[in-house]
Amino acid sequence: MAEKEWYRDWFSSPYYHKLYFERDEKEAESFIHKLVGHLKINTGSHVLDVGCGRGRHCRLLSSLGLQVTGIDISSENIEYAKQTVGETDKLQFFIHDIRLPFWGNYFDHAFNFFTSFGYFHTRREHEAAIRTIGNSIKPGGYFVIDYLNVHHTEEHLLPGVTKKIDVTTYDLRRWDDESHFYKTINVSDQSLPQPIEFTEKVAKFSLGDFTDMLSYQGMQVQEVFGDYNLGSYDIRTTPRMIIIARKVDSQSGDKEKRLYSDGRRGDALT
Repeated sequence: MAEKEWYRDWFSSPYYHKLYFERDEKEAESFIHKLVGHLKINTGSHVLDVGCGRGRHCRLLSSLGLQVTGIDISSENIEYAKQTVGETDKLQFFIHDIRLPFWGNYFDHAFNFFTSFGYFHTRREHEAAIRTIGNSIKPGGYFVIDYLNVHHTEEHLLPGVTKKIDVTTYDLRRWDDESHFYKTINVSDQSLPQPIEFTEKVAKFSLGDFTDMLSYQGMQVQEVFGDYNLGSYDIRTTPRMIIIARKVDSQSGDKEKRLYSDGRRGDALT
C-alpha cells in the first residue's frame, strides 16, 4: 500500500497555521527585503512562490512591486490566499502539485521558503519538482530555496517540547534516522473530542544533494547563505541553508562556474 502523503492533511489544518505562522512577521519581511535587494530583482518581474501556503510571502513580494504567482498542493490554502487578493494586487494563486509540469520559461525568478521541500517519498519525486521549477524559469533567472541545514539540525535536535497557543496545546516529539527528520505533533484543543496527531517527515538533503539535483536541471548554485540575515553558510554552525541557483542560458553559452558542494568553482580536472 502506498505511503500516505502526510502533508496534504497537515498543511490544510488550521492547527498547522496556528503553530507555525501566527507569529511575528518582521523576520520574514526583513529576509525577503534583503533577498530581493541582493538579487537586484527589477520592479514588475514575474516571480513564482513554490509551496506558497496561504500566501504570506507572496503578499510581501507583491508589496515590493513584483508580479507574483503562488502555487500550493492544498486547495484550502489556495482558497484562503485568493481571499486576501485586493483589486490592485499583482497576485494570483493556483492549486498545483509541483511534481507535475507548470508554465514553461515564464518566470524571472522562483522561490521556495521555510523548508517547503523534502516531503515526497522518493528522490525521483524531488527531482521531478526541481525539474518543474527549472523549466518554469527563464534562462538567466534565479531559484532560491530556503532549507534547513541538516548537520546543524542533527546536532541541535530537541527531542520534545510542549507549546500552548491560546486554548490549543501542541506536544512535539522529534527524532531522526539516516535519511529523514521526523516530528510528531499531538494536538489537544477544547473543540476536539480527542487529541489528533500528525507526523512530519523531511528528507536530509545536503548542499551536495541540491547541487546535483539543480545542476542536472540546468541550474548552477551561485551562493549559499546560513541565516535570514544572509550571513555566511557554515555546515555546522548556521541554522539555514539558503541556496541561490541560476538557470543556465544555454543559447548564449553561459560560462559561469558552478559552485560545487566542496567549495570548488571549477570542474574536478581543471
